[in-house]
Amino acid sequence: MLDFYEQMLLIRRFEERAGQLYGLGLIGGFCHLYIGQEAVAVGLQSALTEGLDSVITGYRDHGHMLAYGIDPKVIMAELTGRQAGISKGKGGSMHMFSTEHRFYGGHGIVGAQVALGGGLALAHQYRDDGGLCLAYFGDGAANQGQVYETFNMASLWKLPIVFVIENNQYAMGTAVSRSSAETEFYRRGTAFRIPGMKVNGMDVLEVRQSAEIAFAHVRAGKGPVLMELSTYRYRGHSMSDPAKYRTREEVQDIREQRDPIEGLKKTLLENGKSEDELKDIDKRIRAVVSEAADFAENSPEPALSELHTDVLVESY
Repeated sequence: MLDFYEQMLLIRRFEERAGQLYGLGLIGGFCHLYIGQEAVAVGLQSALTEGLDSVITGYRDHGHMLAYGIDPKVIMAELTGRQAGISKGKGGSMHMFSTEHRFYGGHGIVGAQVALGGGLALAHQYRDDGGLCLAYFGDGAANQGQVYETFNMASLWKLPIVFVIENNQYAMGTAVSRSSAETEFYRRGTAFRIPGMKVNGMDVLEVRQSAEIAFAHVRAGKGPVLMELSTYRYRGHSMSDPAKYRTREEVQDIREQRDPIEGLKKTLLENGKSEDELKDIDKRIRAVVSEAADFAENSPEPALSELHTDVLVESY
């Protein structure tokens, strides 16, 4: 539980700092923060087999990379477009990759990563390596056509893939109830005979337990599982979104009643941890994030020659 607490706190503090750097003009383009959704990535990815399983997600991807244990320095450097970034400063907020960690993005096109996740799962099956693909997408992307094409193929071929819908209630700015005829997203796989699970995405322990069940099903060769993680984002869809489509009272109520970090903190205190211990963790995490921000700000930008690298791979 302490490990989960640290990881979620790292994501929260990192994203808060990223928001500040964006406001200062040090991060360009789009920037989608993961604040409020930390329990999803931490709970799910803690159940993966390191070096075996693959992960793919959309453009709200910083939290997923941090949950993977990737160095905050190279993630922050990528956000600020620096040579030391994990994609050499060319991917930015939305297009981070780490083939070393089998993390395949970071994708800007809504829902496109789901079909690519199907391809990753097919690769696992073809190689018979025992791995699975964890493919994240949101409640907005859940209405894209390629998602259902992938559902059909994955079920037909029993691909080792876990589809994860991060239902943060609002897509870009439209409430689920106004955009989706079926608002219980875990049912969306029924037509393709894909079992669904609805999970409290604000409770990291429930997420972890559910992940173990889903992953065991997939690893047993029984085909895909669809997980709906009910969560919430505290900030706007992106940094340019003032989020006027919901009330301050609604956001504050979620913060006070369902916050994933505060919820786990309460459990830790009930299990014998002290306030001072948890404050020390927060202090240490803040130092790590400050160090990452300083590293990014002091790192050089990519050379102009980088424009021509990583564009084409020739194979014979």
